[in-house]
Amino acid sequence: MMNRTTEVDAGPSVGGYAGRQKIYPKLAHGNFRKLKWAVMIATLGVYYLLPWLRWDRGPNLPDQAFLLDFANQRLFFGPIEIWAQELYYITGILILSALGLFLVTALAGRVWCGYACPQTVWTDLMIAVERIWQGDRNARMRLDNARWSFNKIWRKAGTHATWLLIGLATGGALVFYFRDAPTLAHELLTGDAPTVAYVFLGVFTVSTYLLGGIAREQVCIYMCPWPRIQGAMFDADSLLVSYRDWRGEPRGPHKKGQSWEGHGDCVDCTACVTVCPMGIDIRDGAQLECIQCALCIDACDEIMDRVGRPRGLIAYDTFKNLEASTHAERVPIRLIRPRTMVYTALIALVSGVIMFAWSNRSDLDVNILHDRNPMFVQLSDGSLRNGYVVKLMNKEHDPRRLHLELSGLDGAQLQIVGLPGERPTIEVVPDNLRALKVFVTVPAASRAKLSGSATPFRFAIIDPAASETVYHDATFRGPANE
Repeated sequence: MMNRTTEVDAGPSVGGYAGRQKIYPKLAHGNFRKLKWAVMIATLGVYYLLPWLRWDRGPNLPDQAFLLDFANQRLFFGPIEIWAQELYYITGILILSALGLFLVTALAGRVWCGYACPQTVWTDLMIAVERIWQGDRNARMRLDNARWSFNKIWRKAGTHATWLLIGLATGGALVFYFRDAPTLAHELLTGDAPTVAYVFLGVFTVSTYLLGGIAREQVCIYMCPWPRIQGAMFDADSLLVSYRDWRGEPRGPHKKGQSWEGHGDCVDCTACVTVCPMGIDIRDGAQLECIQCALCIDACDEIMDRVGRPRGLIAYDTFKNLEASTHAERVPIRLIRPRTMVYTALIALVSGVIMFAWSNRSDLDVNILHDRNPMFVQLSDGSLRNGYVVKLMNKEHDPRRLHLELSGLDGAQLQIVGLPGERPTIEVVPDNLRALKVFVTVPAASRAKLSGSATPFRFAIIDPAASETVYHDATFRGPANE
């Protein structure tokens, strides 16, 4: 249950539904707030600067370290190059990311949401901008409740203009990941960039402005599915930001010099509520809206220092400790338990599969398609002919000279359209694909050796320079033997 009565202004109801209650989070001071600043600077720094890093891959190749080169159907990550046919590696990375999120959530709740989620990072940035233009919580509330004046107009206009500039920088940085950053930056400024670049720049500018500056906590509460899933990731040993009611209750105001006997440590100052970017009261227990940012811990520790009580009234704790019959001794934190061991084992398994697949990755990719119509042709001399499209992809940065042969089809003859000779050399340029039309003919004298209407055999693609041979299974079609 959300409690925002002490820190928000309720909006008007629309269609019988309560309007949005605007939240005015106060600036917190403490270790967790410093950690959030550090994470925000680091993540934004990586996001904005990564497209500008260079990586020398040799001539005729892009030198952008991180490039999603959709135009040429390739992804570049430093020394790693992933082709469109190898997107299963990206699938593996996404699976690893999901398992990592499950593991972190089982250990310490929604710390991803509280610190590193893009929505949190950009919302933090937007709120920081809002403070610069409009002041901290109380000043922003007074400004919103004041009549429109020049002071209010220029402060609001400056806030929204800065949000739009941040959105523009965000969209600009994102489009740089899909095209050489310096080139695209110049094209954007001169008006020579592709239309799609301007479209996506506008889309990301508006979405960042709306999600980070306007919607804020609404995205986390109503749009993001993760709050609904997270409950399945917790257990009694998960570390969550928690209010220790056994220590804080009964709560109430406390005067200086007054005895603490019969009185909990919570002085009901609502400092934990005023700093919460989600507008909740952590004292109400675990809630769907809580993103585990721990700013309430900083606020509460500051109040405990003022009233002379020990810190930790709000802290990372486990359900097992909170529900213990006695709190004289804490139950040790169990990081290693069945749930976390399963997630760790799955991460190791998926990582092993990806590493094995990458270590056995071939620099020559072969794809062979049999003609569908007709499946086979019977020539005037009684021989049978099948047509194939052979696609050879050279993933190396040097040209390759290959030969194509048949294996397992006795007496068959191979003909490559456009390349004369019995064993022609097939040249494939670097980082490119070459498609060939190939005919395989079985003479009439060898038809008796065919095994029915479908005879398996293999194409052999030979690279003499690398002493490498790649085999690809295929099928020769013909009439069923009578």
